[in-house]
Amino acid sequence: MVNAYAQNSAVSIPSAGTGTERIFAAIDIGTNSIHMVVVRIETALPSFTIIAKEKDTVRLGERDPHTGNLTVEAMARSLATLQRCRELAKSFNAEQIVAVATSAVREAQNGRDFLRQISSEVGLFVNLISGQEEARRIYLGVLSGMEFNQEPHIIIDIGGGSTELILGDSHEPRTLSSTKLGAVRLTSELVSTDPISNSEFQYLQAYIRGMLERPVEELQAHLKAWEKQRLVGTSGTIETLATMDAIQKLGMLPNPLTGYQMSRQDLKEMVNHLASLNCTQRSQLPGMSQRRSEIIVAGALILLEAMNLLGVESVIVAERALREGMIVDWMLSHNLILDRLRYQSQVRQRSVIKVAKKYQVNLEYSDRVSKFALNLFDHTQGVLHHWGSEERELLWAAAILHNCGLYVSHASHHKHSYYLIRYGELLGFTEAEIEIIANLARYHRKSTPKKKHESYNNLLTKNHRQMVHQLSAILRLAVALDRRQIGAIKQLQSEYCQRTRQLHLRLTPSIADDECVLELWNLDYKKGVFEEEYGVKVVARLEAAAFH
Repeated sequence: MVNAYAQNSAVSIPSAGTGTERIFAAIDIGTNSIHMVVVRIETALPSFTIIAKEKDTVRLGERDPHTGNLTVEAMARSLATLQRCRELAKSFNAEQIVAVATSAVREAQNGRDFLRQISSEVGLFVNLISGQEEARRIYLGVLSGMEFNQEPHIIIDIGGGSTELILGDSHEPRTLSSTKLGAVRLTSELVSTDPISNSEFQYLQAYIRGMLERPVEELQAHLKAWEKQRLVGTSGTIETLATMDAIQKLGMLPNPLTGYQMSRQDLKEMVNHLASLNCTQRSQLPGMSQRRSEIIVAGALILLEAMNLLGVESVIVAERALREGMIVDWMLSHNLILDRLRYQSQVRQRSVIKVAKKYQVNLEYSDRVSKFALNLFDHTQGVLHHWGSEERELLWAAAILHNCGLYVSHASHHKHSYYLIRYGELLGFTEAEIEIIANLARYHRKSTPKKKHESYNNLLTKNHRQMVHQLSAILRLAVALDRRQIGAIKQLQSEYCQRTRQLHLRLTPSIADDECVLELWNLDYKKGVFEEEYGVKVVARLEAAAFH
């Protein structure tokens, strides 16, 4: 059946705009396939309309069974597809191409080397995102094409290497989870018979159930007793199953497929039928492709077991997912959405504060340090450095979180801060951005960045390494200005003199007779790193406190 969910070919939220159109491309490098959408963004509405699509089943997740590395063949297929995607995007005059990689690249030991290869050979910078960040962007994508009416919906996205479960009601997602269950992963690891044998089928079923139990329990804990569960499904696996179901029942493919509803009973019968056929027989079924037929049993079983555990009787199809979520996220970050999705744009700030609270950071202190850091950043921008608003936000995040390592131990707490930030599930940031934030916190004290440090070597590009060098030097000065962590310095005024190559810092104390001896000493002790990095001399002077 087709219901009221089948609507919205483009996200459309009224707001002020310039009336111009912008072309943008989003690429999702998945475990099974590489997908790209090219969209026209109408900034006056704002809205986006998909004007081109590209997809290739590259099976990046078919990794070397002995080393776990991405294979040479899979990487070659992926590079060729990405080159084609880049050329297609440029043919539409796309002003920007944003690409993300998910579980296959995340987990492979040579994943980061592959990202560097993409950069050098194709000219694309690919952002690696965490499972939770992938889930968040899927949520944005689904919301852009489906109205939840403030009611809770469960979203399931079954990929090649992972399955994301999300609970949301149009506002901030209540839960985000990513589980290492994917159609490609399970088929390569647990299925060796064709058709699948009863014993392998039963083991696969039990394995999936065992892996899904915990995320389902966590999700259901965030549902109130009276709230009805509605399941929304997105991904190639679910779209294929829905297409087959629709062709069988309606004799045609609904257009759009978004909003099509499939029952759990019909899915169960389909799973049993698919499991009884070999791959060649499955590929001949209406609505099934050759490559999808190889992995459909595992993918369909993930959906069925999820429905069983959730206790839902049907799933509603949503055609929008990660790629469209990337577009919405870009529009949010460029202040193009001001209405119902606007709340989502604050996810980075909220996530940083949430992690800070988790590790019992003194937020009054860290907020003062962040203000000092941003003051120094702003007054040296365009003179000593040329970083922009995006790097400024990373510096802010690092300033708020730089001391979170104290939660573990005072000794070497800067190193603990790196670890807690790196694995603290910051949402709204890419893996590369999280790596930068963690490194900035790592180098707020003690040693400067060095090639022998593993954390420093995890930075993907020369540009990122330069950023860490320069912004961590700013953070050091900011930290020095609140040495006693009591807010002794009330105000900072900074001014750079080009002629003498001096950065003058005028400091106003909070208390009139406080000479801020410790702060001035600490600043003098710490300023050497900044002076060496920027080739300047830092001169600090305490001003008289002004009281009215």
